[in-house]
Amino acid sequence: MFQSQEYYYFWIFLLILIFFVIVILSISKLITPENKGPEKLTTYESGIEPTGGARIQFQIRYYMFALVFVVFDVETVFLYPWAMSFYEFGIVSFIEVLIFISILIIGLIYAWRKGALEWS
Repeated sequence: MFQSQEYYYFWIFLLILIFFVIVILSISKLITPENKGPEKLTTYESGIEPTGGARIQFQIRYYMFALVFVVFDVETVFLYPWAMSFYEFGIVSFIEVLIFISILIIGLIYAWRKGALEWS
């Protein structure tokens, strides 16, 4: 059954956290200046008037380039914990990482041949 004494510190911490969030947001609302003028109500505040519609089409190459970057970036992050514990895992883990890296290289070659890495 649920025993509240085990979670006593958790509930205290949660209440303190909620209190601080409410206090910080209230203070921010009170001290924030309200400068609602015509410049603040425009679409962009950069000083440049917007031209054209906001819904323009982008080429798929930008999305493909970003997707390839995210995939390889996230996958290489998985190598860091393995490298930190390299001596504890043994030869089986080394072979698994070689397989993992070879799959990444095959994916990179595939993306390269399909033209996903070209930025022209």
